[in-house]
Amino acid sequence: MSSYGLWLSAAGMKVNDLRQTIHANNLANAQTTGFKQDLAVVRQRRVASEETPGGMSFAHPVLDGLAGGVNVRPVYHSFTPGPIEHTGKPLDVALQGKGFFAVSDGKVTRYTRDGEFARSRAGELVLAAGDGRWKVLAEGGAPIVLSETGGAVSISAGGDVRQGALAAGKLAVFAAADEQGLRKTGENLFDAGEVEMTPLEARLIPEAREESNYDVMTGLATMIEASRAYQMNATMIQLQDQATGEAVTRVGRVG
Repeated sequence: MSSYGLWLSAAGMKVNDLRQTIHANNLANAQTTGFKQDLAVVRQRRVASEETPGGMSFAHPVLDGLAGGVNVRPVYHSFTPGPIEHTGKPLDVALQGKGFFAVSDGKVTRYTRDGEFARSRAGELVLAAGDGRWKVLAEGGAPIVLSETGGAVSISAGGDVRQGALAAGKLAVFAAADEQGLRKTGENLFDAGEVEMTPLEARLIPEAREESNYDVMTGLATMIEASRAYQMNATMIQLQDQATGEAVTRVGRVG
């Protein structure tokens, strides 16, 4: 029984260590434009006789009446909209509702909610974050290129990018068939992998940006809760280890 308790407490430490890691990353991106927080989904682990196919050989009259401990499911991406901040910058644009902008470094295509754009030295519309290597794609898959003499740049609510009276392209916006199938690759980008991405009619807010959807105060409270749960499980392991030692050195001692 003591050994079983050790495993349960160890599982609790593992789960809460992951929770702290996830929330630490969320907190580090609390000011990242368009960032989508991750959530650790915890589930109760079934006992061995239920979890193992044909596992009746693992049945135990006492242990089967106890909880199987905790485990984590794959990390869940929360795509709830973040607050909208009006910046007044003509190259900033925020997505309303679902959808992702498409960007490319010339080799691979990635997807993002970050609508904070800039103009590169080569005149291309790029993500402002990073080194400017991620080019913003237009419908059709080509990068949007701005002329040096075309005048002021503006982006409409429909995604049309214009320089004065000249059309420079229309922002490509895509919907994911399975948002949870998207994989974060760093730099606030998602890799679609096998997920089907279909063109979506843009619903944009010009001269604005979507802020991170991570609530710092709620996140800090959750981090404190996870830290305390981790310490409680660590304490339980120490107590159970001491109890096992007592059983071996005292209870089993022959007087």
